[in-house]
Amino acid sequence: MWLNPEEVLLKNALKLWVTEKSNDFFILQRRRGHGDSGGKFTGLLVGALDTVLDSNARVTPFRILLQVPGSQVSWTIACGAAVEDMNRHWDWLVQNLLHSLSVFENKEDVASFVKGKVKGLIAEEVRGKQAAQEEDPEKFREVLLKFELRFGLPSSEKLVTTYSCCCWKGRVPRHGWLYLSINHMAFYSFLLGKEVKFVIPWVEVTRLERVSTGLMTDMVRVTTRRRQRDFSMFLSLDEAFGVMGQLADIALRRLLDSGGLELDQVLQQSSNITKRVLEEQALRAYVLALFRLPRAECLQEVALCSVWTPHARCHTAGTLYTTDSYLCFASREEGHCSLLIPLSEVISIEKAESTSLLPNPVIVSVRSKKAFQLIELQDRDSLVDSLMSRLRALQWKHSMFHSKKSLTSSSPYYTFYYDTMYCDGEEIEERPLRHTVNTEALMAYYHHSQPGLNNSTATMEQVKERLWDDHFSAYGRGVHMFRTEKIQKLVAMGIPESLRGELWMTFSDYYSGLVTESIGHSSLATEEIERDLHRSLPDHPAFQNVTGIAALRRVLTAYAHRNPKIGYCQSMNILASVLLLYTKEEEAFWLLVAVCERMLPDYFNRRVIGAQVDQSVFEELIQERLPELAEHIPDLSPLSSLSLSWFLTLFLSVLPFRSAVCVVDCFFFHGIKAIFQLGLAVLDANAAALCASADDGQALMILTGFLDHVKYDENPSSPALHTASSPRGEEEGSPTVELHTLITDLITDSYEKFGDLTVRQIERLRCRHRIQVLQAHEDITKENALRVVTPDVSLSPENLADVYDLFKTEHFINLYWGDGSTTVALQHHDPGQPYVEQYRVDRAQFKSLYVLLVPWLCGLHTDTVAHRTFTLLDQDSDLLITFRKFAGWLDTLYCEELNEKIRLLYRLHIPPALTESEEDPSPLKSPLLSTTRPLHIEMPNAPVCVHVEEEIRDYQEQLKQMLKDLAQEKNVEKPLPLMNQREFIQFCKTLYSMFHGNPDENELFQAIATVTSLVLQIGEVGHRSRSEVSSEGGARDEVEEDHREGSQEDHPVFSTKEGDGERQDGTRKSSERSESSSEWTVSYAQILASLLTEQQLVNFFEKPLDLSAKVAVAKVKQYHERAGLLMLQQGTS
Repeated sequence: MWLNPEEVLLKNALKLWVTEKSNDFFILQRRRGHGDSGGKFTGLLVGALDTVLDSNARVTPFRILLQVPGSQVSWTIACGAAVEDMNRHWDWLVQNLLHSLSVFENKEDVASFVKGKVKGLIAEEVRGKQAAQEEDPEKFREVLLKFELRFGLPSSEKLVTTYSCCCWKGRVPRHGWLYLSINHMAFYSFLLGKEVKFVIPWVEVTRLERVSTGLMTDMVRVTTRRRQRDFSMFLSLDEAFGVMGQLADIALRRLLDSGGLELDQVLQQSSNITKRVLEEQALRAYVLALFRLPRAECLQEVALCSVWTPHARCHTAGTLYTTDSYLCFASREEGHCSLLIPLSEVISIEKAESTSLLPNPVIVSVRSKKAFQLIELQDRDSLVDSLMSRLRALQWKHSMFHSKKSLTSSSPYYTFYYDTMYCDGEEIEERPLRHTVNTEALMAYYHHSQPGLNNSTATMEQVKERLWDDHFSAYGRGVHMFRTEKIQKLVAMGIPESLRGELWMTFSDYYSGLVTESIGHSSLATEEIERDLHRSLPDHPAFQNVTGIAALRRVLTAYAHRNPKIGYCQSMNILASVLLLYTKEEEAFWLLVAVCERMLPDYFNRRVIGAQVDQSVFEELIQERLPELAEHIPDLSPLSSLSLSWFLTLFLSVLPFRSAVCVVDCFFFHGIKAIFQLGLAVLDANAAALCASADDGQALMILTGFLDHVKYDENPSSPALHTASSPRGEEEGSPTVELHTLITDLITDSYEKFGDLTVRQIERLRCRHRIQVLQAHEDITKENALRVVTPDVSLSPENLADVYDLFKTEHFINLYWGDGSTTVALQHHDPGQPYVEQYRVDRAQFKSLYVLLVPWLCGLHTDTVAHRTFTLLDQDSDLLITFRKFAGWLDTLYCEELNEKIRLLYRLHIPPALTESEEDPSPLKSPLLSTTRPLHIEMPNAPVCVHVEEEIRDYQEQLKQMLKDLAQEKNVEKPLPLMNQREFIQFCKTLYSMFHGNPDENELFQAIATVTSLVLQIGEVGHRSRSEVSSEGGARDEVEEDHREGSQEDHPVFSTKEGDGERQDGTRKSSERSESSSEWTVSYAQILASLLTEQQLVNFFEKPLDLSAKVAVAKVKQYHERAGLLMLQQGTS
């Protein structure tokens, strides 16, 4: 075991220790007298001394010392009684530490580094032992407190686990602790007086991989869009790497596409995620993939046991997995033997008498009058009780369903989903077939009309049928058949057509008990289905008539109604067509359900994520299994464009029909593993030609030609043989060489060369590569959002990209630590929306970004201005702002001319930005607007007053001319509403608060005071002029109305509002006009022209602003300021 480093002055005092292994930094020693066969006197003496010593003083026979070259002092870092344990510790030191110690120049740093690393390993061992028994709440609370203090994240950021490791900076490792939480990974190190810490959100991780370098043989590399980090020296690297992959995968699926990707309900709530839950979910995902169970199944129990296998006449050891509706058994070696028993087929589960030969036996009886014996079950009683409880509940549920079913229509269940209305694309002669469900497979009607069938083919079919009959007699028949390596060979030969439908349903774990309830009706089949109906196997006679087309329409439409999240996707029509050929119509429907929802998860969502993930996995498998091909073709993306159809259509679109059906046989037996294996076999068979190909186009032609000529049998009437030649064959005049490939040979070759590929490996690869695929989609979203917004703004591409990142990060921060509104915020990111609308922010998020990016903060008034800005930008009143609107607002502040900036400030102080319900803040104590300064200027009737009025009228003429000049330079938008007295007070307050802290603060205050006085005078003159005109106009209107209407009590008038030509109630309109005429107002043009008279203000607003500097600071401050604000809000709530 590892020890807290203890100093040893003399490494071999009195020659009590013998050195077994040594290097520059470490020594493995054995206690003299332990293991000596010679019986030397010294060894006997030491052995006797150790024997007579008290047990507390006895010394373990092995130890490992840390030594520093040139020093007489060593440190004991490990000890043990077994040489195997010490060798394991020694190997770990050599593999993980020895190479990295050479980079230290100061040898004292070596000792400090190793001692810190050993202490970290001890702490992790202790924590692991506690977790194995029961997690120590006090210990975990300690770790959690350190996590919160070191990184300043809110308490809602749940910590999952920690690992002792090293983070590399160049060639220098820094020992510390890696903290893994639900949304982030964080590293902390304090070594040699220097503190290093950083936080990486999982949503920024683009790649997670294990790599080897010159210094370290195995490292974890975490890559983000900005940099990469390398971690090593984990006590358990496999465990740490697995947890990191799971957390990154869960975070990306939960945050980037919560609706499109299937994610277990337990993992959707971040508060449920613990290390134990992650381990359980990883095992559950493996079991569901191995047995291809419905994704809603929950893993209940896992128990080691042995099952009696009659065909082998012995018990086969393995593991029993029980779920809500299944009993699953898998042998220790994956694929050697497996068994699946649906609980709906079980009659009883009984405990038998335990004997020495049959310890803890359990007998499971099924409806087919067969029984399965399980032995060596630990905790048998509780396991059987749990199974019986679920069995009784399932039997009651089925009895209730069947009693209801007997009262309903006898039509097949899946037709309940189907629409009762007709489709535009449906032919009139097809309409009578709408409710005519086929009770036989289409192949039964069109079998004899298939081309290429002869006596030899019929004979081969009979031989295969006899082989399958023999297999059924030995291994069982139906869903609970033993699945062994022998059945794999039969499947590789091709399933006989008479048994194909039955075995497809058996291998896909179909059984009628799945049909338990209806989910209602829907309206119309989609146009996509109608468009693709006649493209499905157009050469097959079954789909050259209305019967087959009608059946295909019913199945596809029924599935679209069953699962509206998927609806219909291209390639589903090809799969459904093949299923209809070999199974009854309702069975074809349920097989399509199994394929789309269980066997090809996430393949048929709107972005085909599952297929892209498997393409990425396939590329890695090519690099691993076919290194020579990967070396000659470093860019595998052209091959992926072709192989994508292999996975989406199970080779049905690229192979001749009869050959492709054999691939479907393998797919239903082995799942997606069969497609990976066959894809590798196809590339391996053409590796030489592909390596010699001149370009990507030629490589694709080689593969296409090869697949076109993969035959089902040796029938000479089949299409021409596949012809292949070297790329230079024609030039050199060499004869072409005919290559002949049978699908059975190709499948057998795939099993022999690549059959060691396991489901567990595929699931682990999928987890890692899903991260890359989702992040690639995020990059595409960003590129397109920037492309759409760029023409509308003048921001530099670099600044616009950085602003997008800040905008997106703010969205995620709220998802991490938001309050009750987080659930709503999750709906804000919809990958199906236009690119610029996928990420949106609410008012609180906008205020945070406002403080970080606005060029002029307004002190205590900042929050009020940010509130009004959000209201102004939220034109559709959905309380959310898109990136397009946000970028346009920033562009106005940083890139537009002075008049547009003033226009924005003006709009912030009139409705809808400034509302009547907004609380009026306290008066501003400043020379600008004091409480004693009157806003309405009393102008006495005197010659001076007349002179002032004339000056103002002349000034107004100048303002009009200036506005005309501005209009010629740039198109002026629709005239803005007038600003009243209350709004002007707020406008002045905002301007005043913007200048606080400016080097020219005093000059700016004087300038704004001058402008304010001028605007007040203009407003007062306009107010008096309108009052005079209004009084004269009112008297004239009265006379005219009396003349037109005669004597009436009410006098209706015409509206004076812009664009209002309707006649309204006279009293109300007269009152409104009276109020408006008595109100003090100024216009945007008057305020703008007044501001232009003060050069100090013009300089302030025209001063170039550096958005890059603001963005750089925001990147550093955004996370922790937002986290601190949220912590404060949570603390006061």
